[in-house]
Amino acid sequence: MINRRTLLGTLAGAGLALGAAVPAFAQEKLRFSAVFSEQDIRAQMMQKLAASVADTAELELYYGGNLFKQTTEIIAIQRGNLEMGNVAPQDIATQIPEFSILTSAYLFRDAAHLKTFFESDAGAEMKALAEEKLGIHILGPTYFGTRQVGLRIDKEINTPEDMSGVKLRMPGGDAWQFLGKALGANPTPMAYAEVYTGLQTGAIDGQDNPLPNVENMKFYEVMDQIVLTSHLVGYDLLVISAKVWNGFTDEQRASFQAAADEAIAWSTEQHLAREAELATFFEGQGLKLHTPDVDAFRSYAQKMYLESEISKDWPSGMLDRINAL
Repeated sequence: MINRRTLLGTLAGAGLALGAAVPAFAQEKLRFSAVFSEQDIRAQMMQKLAASVADTAELELYYGGNLFKQTTEIIAIQRGNLEMGNVAPQDIATQIPEFSILTSAYLFRDAAHLKTFFESDAGAEMKALAEEKLGIHILGPTYFGTRQVGLRIDKEINTPEDMSGVKLRMPGGDAWQFLGKALGANPTPMAYAEVYTGLQTGAIDGQDNPLPNVENMKFYEVMDQIVLTSHLVGYDLLVISAKVWNGFTDEQRASFQAAADEAIAWSTEQHLAREAELATFFEGQGLKLHTPDVDAFRSYAQKMYLESEISKDWPSGMLDRINAL
């Protein structure tokens, strides 16, 4: 006869067997939050990642800042209200001053240099800093375009000195205004929605944005040229809660990272291809595209950063290590 104690023991044993057959985090849902839209290339990147890691975890994808607004994702991860996010390096820098070096002008030469850094020993040190102090594990940088200078004036620009007196619209905030000065320009704060009219009326001489933004906002209609200064490689960071990451086995971490690397590489290729297409498109619209002396711009900008208060928290020797990659 099976008594109550025997029955409960049998059921408990069956439950344990079932639990052993299905790893706990195979059922775990990882909430992901980003401010980019569902139409963004990076949204497709996340869909690819979700499909690739389905055996390890189920990703719930939220776009457009609908789950958490920009700048709040890291705090949400720290509180356990979010597992993954696509966060701006500037947001990390607000909590870790050393990280501000990774937001400075002319730090990264292009998307390949950005990737090389985050895979290097120097990159590993910065990632470890974020994990230690913020509880986030950085899976990799998500490139979304390089900022270029667009001008309504027909002035040849080869060096920062040629930018003297140019009223260059920059976003509000000290860091952005400093960037404008580091390009040799006269930075002018103006709301993004007002830039088209500002260019049209001559309130500003130019603006700086990645080429896809120039197309989306139709700035090219009121510009004469694009100076390919490539002064800021735009990227965010794909992060996951360190608590969740450390809960994975070594095999699962390796598999998850490989899937993230593949998805990020696809996204980067798509963005670079789009930028190349737009360069051709803008030339077809009558704009002049010109590459200045980028080395002169880089030297000028980095000197300004190093001589300012902005660089006082930068890790010693990090700039030279990044430049040498």
